Amino acid sequence: MSQVELADEAGISRSYLSKIETGKAQCSVPVLLQIAQVLNVDAGILLTDKDI
Repeated sequence: MSQVELADEAGISRSYLSKIETGKAQCSVPVLLQIAQVLNVDAGILLTDKDI
């Protein structure tokens, strides 16, 4: 899945997603949950350093 597709499906901008990925922005819990839902993973996994 591309960054653009993930951002679109999560309802956020690609630039905001990029900032989240690089640690330049923090996201709210609802945004985190939406990203996890789109990726079909438990939200907790996104908070760890472990590879999916």
